[in-house]
Amino acid sequence: MSSDLLGTRALVTGAAHGIGAAIAVALAEAGADVVVHYGRSAGAADTVARVEACGRKALAVQADLTSTEEAGRLVGEAVAFLGGLDVLVCNAGHLVGRSTVADMSDEQFAATLDVNLGATFRTCRAAVPHLGAKGLDAKGLGAKGRIITMSSLAAHNGGGPGSAAYAAAKAGVIGFTKALAKELAPQGITVNALAPGFIGQTAFHDTFTSAEARTAIVGGIPAGREGTPADVAAAAVYLAAPGNGFVTGTTLDIDGGVWPR
Repeated sequence: MSSDLLGTRALVTGAAHGIGAAIAVALAEAGADVVVHYGRSAGAADTVARVEACGRKALAVQADLTSTEEAGRLVGEAVAFLGGLDVLVCNAGHLVGRSTVADMSDEQFAATLDVNLGATFRTCRAAVPHLGAKGLDAKGLGAKGRIITMSSLAAHNGGGPGSAAYAAAKAGVIGFTKALAKELAPQGITVNALAPGFIGQTAFHDTFTSAEARTAIVGGIPAGREGTPADVAAAAVYLAAPGNGFVTGTTLDIDGGVWPR
């Protein structure tokens, strides 16, 4: 078990299951204490138990990240429990539903942007003042804080059928990440995005992707397999590591070679 993040204090949003849960557990395996955010999904208690099984502290906190007040409360509770904040992983998001642009309502478009891009913005805004209490390490290599956002392959290629709003939101996450990275670099806080491709073992694809579509998608992945939540979690641990203070404003694609082609 790696101890690169020993004593690190992390908040992971959307961590009740799937990718978020895998990231929370991977951070704990590397030594971090973790606050596990969830919205409406069950499973946060299981993630907490898995973090605690790594010998780390954990707490589940429910919050609606489409609300400024709720995002602020989440960050406040995380800081109080952890005694500060070093790593924020903005994983919370949702497709909401598939729809062509011609049939999509204003409400669906706005809701999709809000739960993906808006939630990321609100959580980052609330967390920034708390990041970086530890400062640089003795060699000046560690950054004062880490923000990791969650984009998607859809941001690059438009996603599957009926994903226009989701693709737009995830493309927005990349733009937001680059801009925030520039803002926070002078403070020693890095901001990077993850862009997963087809990641199996998640409620997202169990809900929105048919078996036929799944087979076709995997057939087009150069690596010849679906990704797993553990693949994404490993990338998150890499970006959170103390020695990566000069990596910022990037988007790390985790898609088995699908993009670019």
